Amino acid sequence: MKHHFLDLLDRTGDYWTVVPNMKRYAYTAGDNIRNKKAVKILTISKHDKHWKQVFDCPNVEELTLHEPSAEQIQEIKKLPRVTRLRITHLRTPDIGFIGALTNVKELILEYVSGFSDLSPLQKLTELRSLHLENLRRVTSFDGLRGIGSLRYLYISGTLDWNQPIEDFTFLEGLANLEVFSLGFIINKTPFPALLPILALQHLKKIRFGRATFRTNEYAFLEAALPGVEGCSWDLCRDSGVCYEFLDKRAGYVNKSNPAAGKRCGELLHVYTQMKQESETIINSYRAGKIR
Repeated sequence: MKHHFLDLLDRTGDYWTVVPNMKRYAYTAGDNIRNKKAVKILTISKHDKHWKQVFDCPNVEELTLHEPSAEQIQEIKKLPRVTRLRITHLRTPDIGFIGALTNVKELILEYVSGFSDLSPLQKLTELRSLHLENLRRVTSFDGLRGIGSLRYLYISGTLDWNQPIEDFTFLEGLANLEVFSLGFIINKTPFPALLPILALQHLKKIRFGRATFRTNEYAFLEAALPGVEGCSWDLCRDSGVCYEFLDKRAGYVNKSNPAAGKRCGELLHVYTQMKQESETIINSYRAGKIR
């Protein structure tokens, strides 16, 4: 899928200061830069003949590597002042080169493939915001465990490909996470897949689509996180001509159907039971009876 160049970052709060995707080429390194000391933001690709001038720009804080060459991704180790990094359209066997940029606070990986291990990111002790989109070989996110500085996490595939997630146990190792957002994903764990979210004591917001999980997972979240923004859903959303049900396999019923009200009422009854079941699970977890 061609890169969308949309800005999918939640810019509320102080999580993101990186420039929006659409503005990346306003900072290209393709031409000769005269006042190198004034440069704080640069975009580099394998097609840029003058890309090495980045090493003559002492105040670079933000770097976008779009379709970078192997030489470019290895050479960025020489830029320890970078605090905001975006990498798009890269195939690499590993992302160890990122671990050298220990001052990075905002990291975006989009359409980066060929690797499966995220653990080099544990070296980024200042990392507060992480956007992961379309990582084709990644299924386990355990490599994120222990990034105590991380406050914002987004994981998604794209319209034409869903990001597999083996399980959500990695959340137990993200003690200070405040925002957790999921886009197009495939959940590989049976209910309650999101049990580890109970370990997030500082969580303020979640952003999940209506068709990300089965209905019982939404009921679990609503029972588990009553004060967290985003933890409430309309079970039968009125789309104008029909009621859309809350579920990964989202069905619907036409509003003109005489049984529409009955079906929505039945769903509400089932959802209430799901929440009660979830509360039992949550209480057992907090009592240390299950993990």
